[in-house]
Parts: sequence; C-alpha cells; structure tokens
Amino acid sequence: MGKKGKKEKKGRGAEKTAAKMEKKVSKRSRKEEEDLEALIAHFQTLDARRTQVVETPCSPPSPRLNASLSAHPEKDELILFGGEYFNGQKTLLYNELYTYSIRKDAWTKVDIPNPPPRRCAHQAVAVPQGGGQLWIFGGEFASPDGEQFYHYRDLWVLHLATKTWEQVRSPGGPSGRSGHRMVAWKRQLILFGGFHESTRDYVYYNDVYTFDLDTSTWTKLSLSGTGPTPRSGCQMSVTPQGSIVIYGGYSKQRVRKDVDRGTQHGDMFLLKPEEGREGRWAWTRINPSGAKPTPRSGFSVAAAPNHQTLLFGGVCDEEEEESLQGDFLNDLYFYDPARNRWFAGQLKGPKAEKRRRRRGKRAEPGTADKQEVEGPGAPEPLEVVREVVSEAGTVVTIKQVLAAPSSAGRPASDDDEDSPDEAGVPTVEPSPRSNAMLAVKHGRLYLYGGMFEAGDRQVTLSDLYCLDLHKMDAWTALVEADPENQEWLEETDSEEDSDEVEGAEGGGEDDEDDEEEEEDDDGGEHHPSVMPGEPLVDYLPRTEQYWVKLAREAAAPGAQEKRVLRSAQAMAKAFFEASA
Repeated sequence: MGKKGKKEKKGRGAEKTAAKMEKKVSKRSRKEEEDLEALIAHFQTLDARRTQVVETPCSPPSPRLNASLSAHPEKDELILFGGEYFNGQKTLLYNELYTYSIRKDAWTKVDIPNPPPRRCAHQAVAVPQGGGQLWIFGGEFASPDGEQFYHYRDLWVLHLATKTWEQVRSPGGPSGRSGHRMVAWKRQLILFGGFHESTRDYVYYNDVYTFDLDTSTWTKLSLSGTGPTPRSGCQMSVTPQGSIVIYGGYSKQRVRKDVDRGTQHGDMFLLKPEEGREGRWAWTRINPSGAKPTPRSGFSVAAAPNHQTLLFGGVCDEEEEESLQGDFLNDLYFYDPARNRWFAGQLKGPKAEKRRRRRGKRAEPGTADKQEVEGPGAPEPLEVVREVVSEAGTVVTIKQVLAAPSSAGRPASDDDEDSPDEAGVPTVEPSPRSNAMLAVKHGRLYLYGGMFEAGDRQVTLSDLYCLDLHKMDAWTALVEADPENQEWLEETDSEEDSDEVEGAEGGGEDDEDDEEEEEDDDGGEHHPSVMPGEPLVDYLPRTEQYWVKLAREAAAPGAQEKRVLRSAQAMAKAFFEASA
C-alpha cells in the first residue's frame, strides 16, 4: 500500500508540474499576443491621422507575397492590398492599397482613412454590389523578428465607389486565422479552413462559414458526409451548378516533441447545398481525371473563363526531420468542373516548358538531372545556373532546371528541334515561385510577386506578368524585377552586434543618463526600468512618456501597471525595428 501510495502521489505531482508549465506557457502566449495587439493599436493610431483620400501615381509596389490581388468588378483595374516582406532580419507587414490601371499600364497608391491593420495571408473577394465592394477577412500580423503571430478575425469592406473603409462587426463569425479561403456565392461569402499559430502551438481548421451580404450575419454551416481534413492554402472555387470545390492545401502535425511533419494534400471534394434543407450542405469526395497537378503547397488560384479554375506554381517540398528541400514551380493547370477533369496549360506560341527551382540545400551537379528524369530513355533536362551577388558580397547560386520537352504531357515531334528554346531564344515567363498573387480580368491572367528560396536566402518578387487565356500564346512581362538588386541582410551572429544597433538607435549610455535626469527635473513621469536591464530609453530617448501613454490607452481597463509598461517597451522596440 505504501509503495502504491507513493506512486500515486508521484503521479499527481507530475500532473501538477505539467499543469503549472502549461499555465505558464499559456500566460506567456497571452502576453505575447497582448504585446502584438498594442503594436497593432499603435499602427492604427498612426493610420487614424489620415483625414482624406489621397491618390498618388507611383512606381510599381515593392516586393511582397501573401497579399491579395483582385479584379475591380466595374473598372479595368486590379486592386492590391496588404502582404509581407522579409529582408533576412526583419518581417515587414503592409496595409497599403494600390490600383493598377490595365488600359494605362500605371500604378496608383490610394491612401484612405481608417484602413484595416497591416496583414498578410488574408482573403479578399470583390463583388458588384453597391457600385463595387472588396470584402476582406482575417489574415495575420507578425512581430518584426517573425517569431510572434497575431491572427485577425475581423471583417472589412472597401466601398469602391466612395473609396471608404468600413469594419463590419457581426457576431458568430470564424475564429482568428490565416491561410483560409473565401469565395462569393450568390449573395453570400463562403469561408473554409485556415490555421492559427502561436509560439506554443498551432491548429488547422476545416469548418465552413457563410456571411450574408444582405443581412450582414455569419452562419456556421451544418455539414454532412466526409469532408476534407483540416488544412490551409487550398484551392476553393464555385462551379456553374452552385457547388464549392476544394482541392489540395497544406497542414502539419506534431509527430513528437519539437518535431512537426507537413502534408501536401492532393485530394478533392465537392460541397453542395442539400435540396429542400436550407442551411445544410453535404460533402462528397471526387476523383477528377486528366493531368493532375503534382503535390505542392503555396500555389496560387484564380477563376478562368468558361467556369474553369486555374492553378499556378507553388513549391513541392521534401521534408526531413532536420531539413526542408523542394522545387519551386511555374507550371499552369486548369480544372474543368463540367468534365471533372484536370489538364496542363500549354502555350501555343514560343514553347515554355515546365520549370523548377531547387530550394534548401544546393544540389550537386547531376542530382537534379536524376530527379527530373521520368522513366528509362527520358530526355535529360537542361540546368541553368546563375550567381547572385548581394550588397554584402555574399554569392548566392540560383539553379533552374528546365524540364525535358516530353515531360509536359505532350509528345515530342520533329518540329521541336527547331523550337525557340533550343535555338537559344529566351522565353518570357514568370520564374518558379510560390505565394504569388493572381487575378483575371477580361480573359487575361495577371500574376504579381511571390517568392522563391536560393540557399538560405528568401527572394521576394515584385514583377507583373500577363497571359491571354483565350489565345494561350505567350506571357507578357509588364513589370520586370531583378532579384540581384534586392536587399538581403544576414542575421547577426552575436548579441553584441544587436546591442550596438540598439545603442545607435537609442543613443549612448551617457546621453541616456543625461536625458533621464532632464526628465526627472521636468517633473515628468519616469519609469527607469520596465524589465531588468532593459529601460525604455534604450529604444526611444526623450519620448518614453509617449509610449507609456499609448500603451495605457490601448490596454484593457484596470490593466496592471507592470503589464502596461511591458507593452510600452514592446511597442517602442518593435516600432523602431520595423522602421529601421
């Protein structure tokens, strides 16, 4: 009995310890979220200074990914909103709004008062109601170091006729998430999936919500049948019969402590409203025929003519426990719901074969050739190697593998010998990439930005291409970008480097002491140290009171002073890291 009692006590002690640890981690996660909320509130305070709409002709937007590109429902324009950019050290988030005039081939930056907070990986849907509206839901905000995330659950509408933003507050909507998908269906928005990630955990979703554009109400659908597993980044489209198609996507799960395994889904489902049962929908798994896309994530989707859906690019990852390698793609696929069939997009003009760009470890000469050959006797692919020299003098090798002619799903012919590719004529086409932005207007596909990886470097793009989907003859480069000129900052290897940077931003120690004394003499409120060894003046001299005041205004009523001071410190530091 004694031994058993000791074991029971030991077991209960372990449970208590685990519960305490879980509580501590949860508390830390909540604090990080509060810090990000305070930073978001600060940026919104800056945005609130705008009092009128200002439209400024400008050069093409800066490089970005995970933004939204939408076709204006009434004008010959494209609308670009949000996105993110990583320069090797800092993650920058945007809430800028740009329009691209198709007729004039010109960009305009549109500053509108009270916009949504900065975000990426949101969803935007344009509808013709009310002279044209752009609806935006969710997305995420990241700290400058890219280690903390805040997922939005807000719904916004941009009234295109009056150029005004409006936040639509309606209860019962989806939880905070990013990577979800949203489409317009009749006079409703339908939202599926997505994920939520914090420093301690992550969760993927497969729930479905509708938002009624007439009553401004959310409804969570009651679903029957076996549907897709939780995922993000999938294809979501509407068929002519009024059903919803879900294809592919990405999710990950924890296989053991600190080890996650990703899944690139390749299954396809149909979601149909049940006849005579309002508000009830049914899932059905479908198996399309034809040339299906290879497994991938980070692909981009747009609605094509004839009720078809097109899919572009992405990355096919090969995950191991300690490494991630894969191929970036620039191929094009179409899904025809009427025939439930996939087919590869083939250009009729100068032949543009499927291309790949290797990510992760740089492959040794010959290894990519082996991976590209499919079956005995297949033609060898062509390997093109470029060296990019950064401003710091770092040489990054970018290797592209051009697929063999017969690998694109088309038999080789004698005419292929005289094709422009083999004759040395360069092919105009988007480079292999993931997370690009797509939009279709008047039967033309527009592709903007995205990213690829070269070794340890992430290259974010700002180019713009166009393809006539009726002719399918050749891509046209409307804006070309040179990755070689893109800024890339190597990570600092020591804390000393970080301290030097912060000291340069916040002034020397002697100056800080003098400034603290001046503030005390003026009788101002002074907090010499928020965290041990981390005074606020390290990040922003002479205006400490401003940040404390801002944090106090953003804090919940009755918040502890210690929490307010920590939020002020985080806001000041993050703001200057983002602005540096």
